[in-house]
Amino acid sequence: MKTCLTSLSVGIALLLALPFLLSQGLVNAAIQMLIAALFACAYNLLCGQAGMLSFGHAAYFGVGAFATVHAMNAIGGAGLLPTPLLPLAGAAGGLLFGAIAGVFATRRIGTYFAMITLAIAELVHSLAPHLKGLFGGEAGVSTMRMPAWGLDFGSTTQVYYLTLAWVLLSLALLYAYTRTPMGRLTYGLRENSHRLRFLGYNVHGLGTMVFAISAMFSGVAGALQVVSNESANYVVFDPGLSAAVVLNTYIGGVKVFLGPAFGAAIMTFFGYAVSDMTRSWLLYQGILFVLVMMYVPSGLMGLFGTVNQMRRRMGLARVIPLVALTVAAALLLSAGGAFLIEMLQRVFSQDYRSLAKLNPGAALPAITLFGRAWLPAAAATWLVPAGLLLTGGILAWFSRHRVKRYERLAEEGIATDVPAINTKEGIA
Repeated sequence: MKTCLTSLSVGIALLLALPFLLSQGLVNAAIQMLIAALFACAYNLLCGQAGMLSFGHAAYFGVGAFATVHAMNAIGGAGLLPTPLLPLAGAAGGLLFGAIAGVFATRRIGTYFAMITLAIAELVHSLAPHLKGLFGGEAGVSTMRMPAWGLDFGSTTQVYYLTLAWVLLSLALLYAYTRTPMGRLTYGLRENSHRLRFLGYNVHGLGTMVFAISAMFSGVAGALQVVSNESANYVVFDPGLSAAVVLNTYIGGVKVFLGPAFGAAIMTFFGYAVSDMTRSWLLYQGILFVLVMMYVPSGLMGLFGTVNQMRRRMGLARVIPLVALTVAAALLLSAGGAFLIEMLQRVFSQDYRSLAKLNPGAALPAITLFGRAWLPAAAATWLVPAGLLLTGGILAWFSRHRVKRYERLAEEGIATDVPAINTKEGIA
């Protein structure tokens, strides 16, 4: 517990110091990371804790965004709702719409629930361009942040601290909710809703409340997006946003409270850092999601917990070599995969084929990658990714073999100080 509090304090201190360490452009990226983290944690309340997989959570993010932008234009960031309190409008919009949608969606479970949430989101996404008075059509709705509480909110730094304050407050409230009796019942919805019904609880009412609370905090995230961008467009209802929050949540880990926030921050930073470097960044994102689901189902945060558990069971002296082997294998496999993908993407691109047709009798032109020219027709070019992938695969196999060996020794009683390790959630 003390270690968790220390890590949390260090993390908050780092977030407070970010504007002094980063450029204004990166501070804006940090704002988007915070918003994505809040949205993912709000979604995880419904998906990870209550066990209800939603495919349309962008609807509540978008409703919160438009509720805020209309409140900003109507009130002007003054009176009872000054600029720092504008996310309350997004919370109200998300809560109201989430309660209405939740009444219908939570009447079904499993796949049927997921399809209903998808249908609701698609309905809103389809109607938004036609309701120009409400959603502004193609142009959307613009607004402006107004001064309040002695601040003009004209700089990115002030917007960052406002966003950080709301995100920390929202995460604290979400965590407090998990410690309440209703929060405990939320886990019951995931584990065995039939038993809750047998015990006399109103399962449909509980599901609707959880759905509405999740939508409310999603609305806060949408409101912070509007405060940052000073505009809202019906693009916020896009299915891609619903898909992104699902990916972020599961990549971070649904069983750890801050896992979705970690996953959202990582993937948002990944989008900002990699999208300018390659056209295939969405492919990398998809590959990462598949690998996490296959080999680390507990998510990236769950991986840290697994390593810590192994340290307690096996000792630090045995864990460090395993972690080093796994990290080395991951780096080599990543380098080999990236080399292969980037080479193939350039070879089959329209620009490269057009360039090759200019000299039909000549050899294929060289491709500049990682600061060096590579000839696609040369065998040495393809031996590089093959060597990286082969070496990384061998190291990964050796690391996994060592984990299984420690487990076998524990089962045979040869090493009584090494209990069994859950390899399914360990190092892959």
